Amino acid sequence: MLIHPERWQSLPERFREERPRRLLALDGGGIRGLIALGILESLERVVSERTGLMLCDYFDYIAGTSTGSIIAAGLARGMKVAEIIEFYKSCGKQMFEHAVLVQRLKSFYTADPLKQKLQVFLGADTTLASKSLRCLLLLVTKNATTDSPWPISNNPDARYNDPSRQDCNLQIPLWQLVRASTAAPVYFPPEILQWDPHDKSKTFVFVDGGVTPHNNPAFLLYRMATNPAYRLNWKTGEKNLLLVSVGTGAAESMGATASAPNKNIVTTITGLSGALMYAIQVEQDINCRAIGRCTYGSRLDREMHDMIPREAGSDITSPVIPLSTDLGRHFLYARYNADLSAQGLKTAGFNDVVPANIQKMDGVENMDKLLQIGRKAGEVVDPLHLGPFI
Repeated sequence: MLIHPERWQSLPERFREERPRRLLALDGGGIRGLIALGILESLERVVSERTGLMLCDYFDYIAGTSTGSIIAAGLARGMKVAEIIEFYKSCGKQMFEHAVLVQRLKSFYTADPLKQKLQVFLGADTTLASKSLRCLLLLVTKNATTDSPWPISNNPDARYNDPSRQDCNLQIPLWQLVRASTAAPVYFPPEILQWDPHDKSKTFVFVDGGVTPHNNPAFLLYRMATNPAYRLNWKTGEKNLLLVSVGTGAAESMGATASAPNKNIVTTITGLSGALMYAIQVEQDINCRAIGRCTYGSRLDREMHDMIPREAGSDITSPVIPLSTDLGRHFLYARYNADLSAQGLKTAGFNDVVPANIQKMDGVENMDKLLQIGRKAGEVVDPLHLGPFI
């Protein structure tokens, strides 16, 4: 039940009735966001063919971190996946090219081109309160001033979205929140926001949401949709809640070995951000599979396998328990991603791709190939994964 029904007038009528809800979570990953977009093309096609709906009308709540926040905001604005792909293709070089980034560091606080591009893409005057947002939207950033994750949504009943507050979240321009979520240290300057226009002490420095535990925002999205603290209180249950999570590619980062235990410290530090992102996305994925009921997802490891419920426990040769048998989980869950390891790429037919190159988050020279890899990964999307929600 809505706490303040009058505050929901900017959102579609479907939010004022109690019904099963659908959630979509999008990982961070720099230019590898094109992998997520390739997967989303398949999801968009399945949804359109089965329901006639756009993704913003099918999903009630869309979350994104870092590059995922760009995609999430575009979808919430009612854009088709093809439009967002075009944005990446036209702006990717300015956003992520290594040479440009190095030059930018020489004048660290000068205006970067991403700001102007986001204003055109999302609308310079669009805020979280805008009627142009067709679903609930969650953007993950980090408040470097308070050293804490700041997940910001347009849920009208949320505590800090009260329009009577001077520091109401809903007054912040959407493009600026997305810019804050994508402000990766080294890659971009931080985003500075004065939250309360009448109180300079509430001016904060924001950096990329990917340096929080929520680079994969799926479990956070579930929590914010259902936990009473966030005042949304959507019902849990396998027939009440669907969560679809989309990654930007994954591959383990091989470290020290028994034959070379003292791996070069420079090499270790260079790969630290990627290794942490990989660990975070896997951990959040496991959380979702443990609390929710996984209908699709790649193997996690040799012990847990894919955690899809089967008639003989974890025996992957046993039949999957049909969705008609309710197991009492909190939600249905599907996780789509691309395997960027050497073996994963080979299996997918990309024998010519060098794993170390395609895994780069600033590899703009890989844009076409990243999209191809995403489209190949998206071939597994099946209406059956969405159960009774489609």
